[in-house]
Amino acid sequence: MNPLEPSSAPQPPAGRGAARQRGFMAMPGRRFVIGVPFAWLLVFFFLPFLILVYISFVDMGESIHPFKPLWENGLLHLKYENYWSIFKTEWDAALFQTLYIEAYFRSIWYAFVTALLCLLIGYPFAYFIARSPASVRPALLMMVMLPFWTSFLLRVYAWKGILGDHGVVNKLLMAVGLTSEPIQMLYTNVSMLVGMTYVYLPFMILPLYANLVKMDFRLLEAAYDLGTTPFKAFWLITVPLSKAGIIAGFMLVFIPSVGEFVIPSLLGGPENIMIGRVVWDEMFTANNWPRASALAVVMIGLIVVPLAFYYHYTGKTDEARH
Repeated sequence: MNPLEPSSAPQPPAGRGAARQRGFMAMPGRRFVIGVPFAWLLVFFFLPFLILVYISFVDMGESIHPFKPLWENGLLHLKYENYWSIFKTEWDAALFQTLYIEAYFRSIWYAFVTALLCLLIGYPFAYFIARSPASVRPALLMMVMLPFWTSFLLRVYAWKGILGDHGVVNKLLMAVGLTSEPIQMLYTNVSMLVGMTYVYLPFMILPLYANLVKMDFRLLEAAYDLGTTPFKAFWLITVPLSKAGIIAGFMLVFIPSVGEFVIPSLLGGPENIMIGRVVWDEMFTANNWPRASALAVVMIGLIVVPLAFYYHYTGKTDEARH
């Protein structure tokens, strides 16, 4: 058979796949399953976000409520100052500084460090659970999720008793003679990162476990048979195969950590003000809802826009590979 001649093998009729897909999409059950998450996002994300955007352009004046009309006498009045004030610089100690910009960078930095610490601690946990016998995995997973059965505030307050000047750690250090006086651990960067890492660690372990438990560990055995060292096999096989779990866990920890309010307020010091505390002060202390909404909209943009570009790029890369 001449390879240049067209193949005589039967080809599926053109459009059959598209017609099958249209028929599948027309199934009521499929429309319902797809519609539920879209309806959830519309009601609990998109509509509240639109309300935030609306309030961020309002000029409250002397009013006590932010829901004022943007249209007056047939003209649209938008107060862009709520956004300009975020990036306005002030002269302070021979440096151009802005409270809001510093809060943004501080929040992103602490969220990134928290996610990195959760990854370094959570990966061995998830790997151990995935490699453990199937009979004990439910008990190990229950131990990971057990802190969720306790109040969030109680768990954070517990760390105040552990890291305080007269807390458990300082008493233990003085009892063994490592120090003669209490060490300042509370209301510092360390105490805040410890609290955030402790609270968000399960959000890293669970997606990593869900990814690692499906891995075929015979690949590692084959690598060992070919003479690969355990570390090299882990780095070249286990880590790439768990990439989806790493990304999912990192996002699950990073995104809520950026807007964290309770932990910095209880465990952090005055120099650890994050954007969540700034938004709270603007809304409830200064009663400036438009500026607080503008701060929240900018924060959402700083998170959502890079994520959208990332998933768009990775989607194109996967299509090119296939």
